[in-house]
Amino acid sequence: MDSASTGMNEHIVRVPAGPITLEGNLSLPSHARGLVLFAHGSGSSRHSPRNRHVADVLQEARLATLLIDLLTAEEEQIDQFTAELRFDIDLLAGRLIHATDWLGAFRETSALRLGYFGASTGAAAALMAAAERPDQAAAVVSRGGRPDLAAPVLPRVRAPTLLVVGGADAQVIAFNRSALAALRCEKDLVIVPGATHLFEEPGALDDVADLAARWFLQHLIPEMPTSMPQGHDRGSGSIA
Repeated sequence: MDSASTGMNEHIVRVPAGPITLEGNLSLPSHARGLVLFAHGSGSSRHSPRNRHVADVLQEARLATLLIDLLTAEEEQIDQFTAELRFDIDLLAGRLIHATDWLGAFRETSALRLGYFGASTGAAAALMAAAERPDQAAAVVSRGGRPDLAAPVLPRVRAPTLLVVGGADAQVIAFNRSALAALRCEKDLVIVPGATHLFEEPGALDDVADLAARWFLQHLIPEMPTSMPQGHDRGSGSIA
């Protein structure tokens, strides 16, 4: 995407989070209509091509995005060997809350309604942050996520939540159906036919990005109604 032609203002930001500082990429389209904070998980980072692809689609819809690393470079190195920090949902959620509060105080984003886009274990962190910041979180989208890892707080989540899972990702479908039953907010589960956990099949990630954009536009801009794709069924949907 040509940032000059779309009026995109992109820069690296440093977000204080207690004793450490988190680095992120903040993209602000002209006349942004909302803001989406990305929560990565399972060894991913703000440079993940899958999340960056989704972010590009959201930016084209004039939604600002913040892709942020929830672990420091040193922690990433440790996690590559232990795989423990990526499952420390309390740690990830706490840092996501720091980023949420920072966005709320930052002049260029303070007036924008906020949504979370969480992938893998980052989805659990996003839901936990949404439960802790109910007045700031306006929507949540999970891509191939583990929302079940936030089970204790799911009944407290008020933000409308969309769970998107690949049709070939059987175990994660089960995790998401369990989480869907625990949520008490507006909620939906969409299963993308034939897609595996990383949505690497042709067109699968485009489907995720389209679903996310519709969900965020609907809930970050309440006066703008949008409809889900044909063939969608609430609670266990699919896209044809």
